[in-house]
Amino acid sequence: MKYNSNEAELMRKKYSPGTRMKLIAMNDPYDPVPPGTEGTLDFIDDACQMHMKWDNGRTLALIPGEDRFSIVLPPLQTLRLYMPLTVNARMRNEYGDLENDLTELHADHVLKYEDIIASELLSEQLPEEAERGLMVYYSEDDSVNRKVKSYVFKVERVANQLMGVAECQVYGELSEKELEQLKEEVSNQAADGLGKGVEQRPIKTQEGEMYVSLWNSGKSWSLLTQEEMERNMQIGGMKLE
Repeated sequence: MKYNSNEAELMRKKYSPGTRMKLIAMNDPYDPVPPGTEGTLDFIDDACQMHMKWDNGRTLALIPGEDRFSIVLPPLQTLRLYMPLTVNARMRNEYGDLENDLTELHADHVLKYEDIIASELLSEQLPEEAERGLMVYYSEDDSVNRKVKSYVFKVERVANQLMGVAECQVYGELSEKELEQLKEEVSNQAADGLGKGVEQRPIKTQEGEMYVSLWNSGKSWSLLTQEEMERNMQIGGMKLE
């Protein structure tokens, strides 16, 4: 079977170097790698041959369409991506009526509603998101889709404020490029996907109506890993709880 350069690029996008594989059967009549052998992908050439470093020391390449193999997924790890949370509210006046103008709630005030906001985010989950969360809407057939099993939006206390969190279940480690792709996907969901739906629906409280935003257009908005968060915190100041 012949492949062209475009197909090779698609394969490189799907299978990144370092991917662990297990051989099921190799179509080599002379000296095949034994079935069940595991190895690590080194690179994919322009003919789509998958050059391997097998654990038994062999380097015989896999040929898609002729050889059969499966991906060996590493253990799942939890990756948290933190984002600022903005909560605006229409407060009730002395007569019990809602004010027309929105007021941004102070961080201390927002913490009082942690459980309510967390419950609101949980209620947004649709049946089709049960297994993969919002990752079900990721359309690329690439290594990010393969490595990231799922992600959902939650809230978490960081020092004295409530932050939005994309809690991701990831097989192994993401490369810098894969992490940036995931961040872009999460940012889009926070801005125009689930996040947009959440901020348009009021959460009713005794004090009035709250509108929770996972994203804002300000320069201060960012999406950071725990390590990036810790680097940005002042020495001797805030700590992740």
